[in-house]
Amino acid sequence: MINFTEYLEKYAALVIEMGVNIQPEQELVIRAPIECAEFTRILTEKAYQKGAKEVIVLWKDEQLSKIKYTYSPLEVFETVPRWQANFFNDYSERGAAFLSIYAEDPELMADVDPQKIIAGIKASRTACQPYYDRLDNGENVWNIVSVPTLAWAKKVFPDCSDEQAIDKLWKAIFKAVRVDTPDPIAAWKQHDQSFRSKVAWLNQQQFQKLRYTNSLGTNLTLGLPQNHIWQGGGETSNKGVFFFPNMPTEEIFSMPHKDHVDGVVVSSMPLNHNGNLIDGFSFTFERGKIVDFTAKQGYDVLKHILETDEGSRYLGEVALVPNHSPISNMGILFYNTLFDENASCHLALGAAYPSCIQDGTTMSKEQQAQKGVNDSANHIDFMVGTEDLNIVGIKADGTEISIFEHGNWSSAVQ
Repeated sequence: MINFTEYLEKYAALVIEMGVNIQPEQELVIRAPIECAEFTRILTEKAYQKGAKEVIVLWKDEQLSKIKYTYSPLEVFETVPRWQANFFNDYSERGAAFLSIYAEDPELMADVDPQKIIAGIKASRTACQPYYDRLDNGENVWNIVSVPTLAWAKKVFPDCSDEQAIDKLWKAIFKAVRVDTPDPIAAWKQHDQSFRSKVAWLNQQQFQKLRYTNSLGTNLTLGLPQNHIWQGGGETSNKGVFFFPNMPTEEIFSMPHKDHVDGVVVSSMPLNHNGNLIDGFSFTFERGKIVDFTAKQGYDVLKHILETDEGSRYLGEVALVPNHSPISNMGILFYNTLFDENASCHLALGAAYPSCIQDGTTMSKEQQAQKGVNDSANHIDFMVGTEDLNIVGIKADGTEISIFEHGNWSSAVQ
């Protein structure tokens, strides 16, 4: 039997000390659903205790958002108020840390016009471009975590009572973020070290391309740019502050070359995108671009995603996660990308991380594009990992080395 209050305190301390690693006199911006008020208050107090100068909380009410999407015209979502853009741009320029609690109702926005959602994403990306650029270039630390809400818990555990569903989801989250260990902070330091040898091996190989195959029908060749960089675990900001962008995290990731992806990839898990479920989907690529796609559920939502901008039809991330990872071994479909992406190899539509190529964060947008870095208002992860997924790395001289066999790291990977 867990001591819930103790675990909650440990979780909050972990997020503040290892997630955003708040620094003395630093400002912290927290975005949180109103259902997560209790945890948000604990986070706020922990941040002040670690020396934060000010903690600013932006509350989100999904029900109000749904009402707005239902009744407001499209034009409302095509612009962002100046004060809102100034808020994010100014706080990022001042070096604030950004923390988000991601706990959406997987089905709430199912009947919302996807054009309104896409319009809001595009408008935000345009108005808050300095903020997004600073995050992408490592100038600000940031972190995403989750805590249960009733709607989310009931989606994950539909056969349980409300109380049981919330309890089971809390236990799963505590396990995934290692709060159930005697010293979570020490556990995360050790977890970070577990990435190092594989990251170093992959960076040393400098594969020219990867080939994916499995029984779902995936047969994809994915090119990697010259001087690409694999990353995993924690990151270090430009100011030398070590932090974990995602909790949990089990992935090692890099970026594909925007124009060098060919073949077919089939999803292995549903994708919950802004409250809309997309399932049974596939993409066909030619020279990097999606030229055809299918979906058994959520076709129109996926279509609108791909129409967001030109970069939404290209890939921005390739991530490796073994089938026998801690989250995967739970056997739970979370309907939450933060968790599901850490249970499966995945790819991402849209923007690439400039830090995944040598000197990428100091390049101009034009220089990044020349190196194969994709740019988009979107960055949407989707899962492709299966028990029989094989991934082969191919070097410039044609040498082939197995990276994944039957869904897990091959013996060749050190």
